[in-house]
Amino acid sequence: MPRSVNVVAARTRRKKVMKATKGQFGRRKNVWTVSKNAYEKGLSYAYRDRRNKKRNFRALWIQRINAAARQYGMSYSVFMGKLHEKNIDINRKVLADLAMNNPDAFKAIVDKVK
Repeated sequence: MPRSVNVVAARTRRKKVMKATKGQFGRRKNVWTVSKNAYEKGLSYAYRDRRNKKRNFRALWIQRINAAARQYGMSYSVFMGKLHEKNIDINRKVLADLAMNNPDAFKAIVDKVK
């Protein structure tokens, strides 16, 4: 009995990968085995960096809050400690946004915790 392979499904799978790697440099865009490896590596980078993105944004918010708090003579750690002491529950994302876009509101928060 001859070997039966599902060419339709295989071609569809290959076309999906080749479409995803379209626009990449060198053989990654047109050689199946190289393209498949690049595609899989890209998926693993995407998975990893969806988590790293959260870390990077948190670090950015902390830097912005620190810079804004130091204008009023407080370090970041002292400011956050006093916020928790006074039971003011504002997350870092909102604090950083206030520090950047609404300095008067941020100053009111700093005055409240001093």
